[in-house]
Amino acid sequence: MSEVGPFKRLLGYMSPHRATIRLATLCSVLNKIWDLAPPLLIGLAVDVVVEREDSFLAGFGVVDPWHQLIFLSVLTFFIWGLESLFEYFYGILWRNLAQTVQHELRLETFAHVQEQGMGWFDERQKGDVLAILNDDVNQLERFLDKGANDLLQVSTTVIVVGAVFLAISWKVALFAVLPIPVIIWGSFLYQRSLEPRYAEVRNTAGKLNALLENDLSGMSTIQSFTAESRELERVEDLSNKYRDANKKAIKLSVAFVPMIRMAILCGFTATLLLGGWITLEGGLAIGAYSVLVFMTQRLLWPLTRLGETFDLYQRAMASSTRVLNVLTSPTEIKQGNYNPRQKDIEDSNISFKGVHFAYTGRDKVFDGLDLSILSGKTTGVVGVTGSGKTTLVRLLLRFAEPDEGSIEWAGGVLPEWNLNRLRSSIALVDQHITLFPTTILENIRYGNPDASDADVKAAGAVAEASGFIEELPERWATLVGEGGHRLSGGQRQRLAIARAVLKNAPLLVLDEATSAVDNETEAALQRSISKVSKDRTTVIIAHRLSTIRNADRILVLEKGEIIEDGTHEELVSNSGTYARLWAVQTGELESFE
Repeated sequence: MSEVGPFKRLLGYMSPHRATIRLATLCSVLNKIWDLAPPLLIGLAVDVVVEREDSFLAGFGVVDPWHQLIFLSVLTFFIWGLESLFEYFYGILWRNLAQTVQHELRLETFAHVQEQGMGWFDERQKGDVLAILNDDVNQLERFLDKGANDLLQVSTTVIVVGAVFLAISWKVALFAVLPIPVIIWGSFLYQRSLEPRYAEVRNTAGKLNALLENDLSGMSTIQSFTAESRELERVEDLSNKYRDANKKAIKLSVAFVPMIRMAILCGFTATLLLGGWITLEGGLAIGAYSVLVFMTQRLLWPLTRLGETFDLYQRAMASSTRVLNVLTSPTEIKQGNYNPRQKDIEDSNISFKGVHFAYTGRDKVFDGLDLSILSGKTTGVVGVTGSGKTTLVRLLLRFAEPDEGSIEWAGGVLPEWNLNRLRSSIALVDQHITLFPTTILENIRYGNPDASDADVKAAGAVAEASGFIEELPERWATLVGEGGHRLSGGQRQRLAIARAVLKNAPLLVLDEATSAVDNETEAALQRSISKVSKDRTTVIIAHRLSTIRNADRILVLEKGEIIEDGTHEELVSNSGTYARLWAVQTGELESFE
């Protein structure tokens, strides 16, 4: 079975708008039909002036030449009015359709992206996804806004003018339309040649966008390493590739119109000479000859715009392929329908049974992990980098799925859960804090959009964030800036904890929640964590062992295996890995080996 082309894929996507497309198409066709009427009116006017009482119009009962001209003038107003009316209609319909499809396509694509697992994002550059959601969707909008109407009107012109030519003189028609097959054949050949070139343009644009997005996000790192010139070279290199890809497409694109002009010249000259010769021999009326000359120009000249139209078309098809490929990419994380009671969630342990997991192309993180996280208790998880601590969190939230084994909670395995129910039951404070460019109040309210201002401020108090917030000039209305850059690391983490407090989920997960703070701030955060985690199932992942010292249970991970399990006092007395880590962090040992 042959692969479905991008145009058919796009039409399939736009099927809910078939009625609008049909109406817009009808208006475009009718507008062009009325637009082609003036050459006929000119021919009739010439016929009236030359033939007078013997003109073509005289045969319809309007004998007086002056009355014939008045009739033609009134008819001209009527035709131009209809042409303008349908131009208005098709403009409204096509442009609104373009905006609607652009809006729906962006939203559906973004919604689909949000349903993907974290592995999907690991395989893609964020900037490339941004280019698809913005530049590629906008490219489709530009084609629907202009290119679709141009294609319809050129097709209508060929059909209508061809019919008029055949009605007046089939001999002249034969020579006038002779270039059209050449033009159409050349257009399709041109289209196929442009397709891979614009695909390369869009791919290169995505890579350039990804680099720029990464550089803007990491500007402090670039400047601290005085790497501005290196990054400028990288941007210059990709920008040159983008420019070169466009140059290849442009080189082919601009060559189209001159070649079409020469084909048009042949057709126009044929009409001028052959039609003139037939008229001089008395075989064709002067008015009819005028119609043929004007119609030839109307027939052939719009074909020069095929180059621009096909250019828009190919850009749109390259973009639609990228957008629809994302939209139709399979979702790794499947939705279940299990919806346990809140009480069951709160009272149930979380069990990892024989869990195997490995990231694509990498060694296994877990190889048969068995673990039970006790309800209502605080479980601390420690281990060196790469031991599987964060992967544990990703599996709990179903950001990734086990390769083998199962994770059970509240009487069901996680893949059976309704995904919204699962994630709404977990409050995550990640090591990479995400704050939005709005106020402190709204950033905390993100944990519960329905919470009142009083509830938000109460959560801030529990997280011991109220102190620094009240000292700010705008207090709770303070804008945090993009990514929260106007706040310190400790302030951002307090807001993240406040957000988790407000969510009030049965399971609280803190992944390195005190990693970027000083000792005083850590002490404040520990007090907050103690309040929040009381009688709540809590998982705390930490490098700083002081953060989990008071946990009910501490697990030590090494290469995906639990090598130690107990309370702080038990693990210190065992003189194992945890004890050595504790000794290093308290200064009793100089290094951990």
